[in-house]
Amino acid sequence: MSKTDMIMKQYEQVKQLPTLYQLALEELETKIKVIQAEWKIRNGYPPIEHIKTRLKEPNSIFSKLQRKGFPLTLDSIVDKIYDVAGMRIVCAFVKDIYLILEHLKTREDIRIVEIKDYIKNPKSNGYQSLHVIVQVPLVLFEDTRWIYVEIQLRTLAMDFWASLEHIIYYKFEQQVPAHVTEELTEAARAVDQLDRKMLELRKEILSYNHEDWANTIQKGLPWENVQ
Repeated sequence: MSKTDMIMKQYEQVKQLPTLYQLALEELETKIKVIQAEWKIRNGYPPIEHIKTRLKEPNSIFSKLQRKGFPLTLDSIVDKIYDVAGMRIVCAFVKDIYLILEHLKTREDIRIVEIKDYIKNPKSNGYQSLHVIVQVPLVLFEDTRWIYVEIQLRTLAMDFWASLEHIIYYKFEQQVPAHVTEELTEAARAVDQLDRKMLELRKEILSYNHEDWANTIQKGLPWENVQ
């Protein structure tokens, strides 16, 4: 078999992988939705605004294998590429992101492999997000496979910034003018300030008891008049 034929055979096998990773994503999404529902029952509000999932395209997978110098094999994909399956969890507040992370650490049905905290340590361009590589068990006929999934946890503000940054980089084909990069970094600082302000507002609201809150609404008084 020629080298070209071998690559084509591997490529055909890779195209079958999405089913495995899609099932792992569905398994993880169910777990996250249970966390969300239980949190709402216990605390009165859901910590998660929305969830998005995605799978890498085969061409993107092969490109990443080549960049990292790994063999173009199925074993390399399953064992070396952690972000074939991805999940984005968007929360209202930074505090909720870390509460979710701490909960994930306690679960026996999820293995945490790696944590990259770009919230406490933002990237040079201002990008903020908490990246967590996990393994999710997928029970098959013959055995149980632990499938890698990359989870990105962000606030609404962080997600808005990241989406715009992606659009801008796509528009300029990665060659973003210096002044635009500076503006993006400044906008990221504004996002961080907004998240901090919203967290302080949340703390203030939660500090009021129900009676004080009801009286404030009924009388139309500003919050600072509540004793």
